[in-house]
Amino acid sequence: MSVNYRACLAEFLGTFALVFFGTLAIATGGSITAVALTHGLVIAIMIYSVGHISGAHFNPAVTIAMLYRKTIDMQTGIAYMLTQLTAGVIAAIAHASLFPTGSKVNFGSNLPAPGVSDLNILILEILLTFFLVFVVFSTAVSKKTPVGWHGFAIGLIITVDIFAGGPITGASMNPARSFGPAIVSYFSGLDNALQSHHLYWIAPILGGLLAAYVEKILNNDK
Repeated sequence: MSVNYRACLAEFLGTFALVFFGTLAIATGGSITAVALTHGLVIAIMIYSVGHISGAHFNPAVTIAMLYRKTIDMQTGIAYMLTQLTAGVIAAIAHASLFPTGSKVNFGSNLPAPGVSDLNILILEILLTFFLVFVVFSTAVSKKTPVGWHGFAIGLIITVDIFAGGPITGASMNPARSFGPAIVSYFSGLDNALQSHHLYWIAPILGGLLAAYVEKILNNDK
């Protein structure tokens, strides 16, 4: 089976928009309300714009959960994840290019608040991603819910997650959202840009898989 390049382009655009606009909202000093709404709204907008082409994953944790539920094949899943990670890096580079500086800058990378332990990060990011992916399956994937509301619901749960978890862990829920800004920030001289970065991969993947399993039981899906 060949890779659907139109679908990969859709994934690129959606992930790029999420990382670019989301990190800009942080870098320009936006309040938690502005940051949460920016992330939630851009996801909702891009779901309605390109969801019919790729399914609008924009997140390796979502793609891995889809692979577990066998809603996509392995080749497509790998292509999606590579595309998402690439889009995250390019979006972070585009962000950094707007603010040339010789100082150490955090270009929107997800970092824990002072005093937050690795265990806190792991638990909170698992829970936040669980509810995100649960909503994705319950609204966008399940055929038992009203058609047309999935983008709104997914955007809202991302907004809620950031309101609740943003001040604690940055509320990533998405390895692509964390990876690009962390890499660009690190090479821009921010020494702690990769602090606990592995947890921003592990926790979303675990949370997404758990959500896919629970939603499968609740809706009695195969």
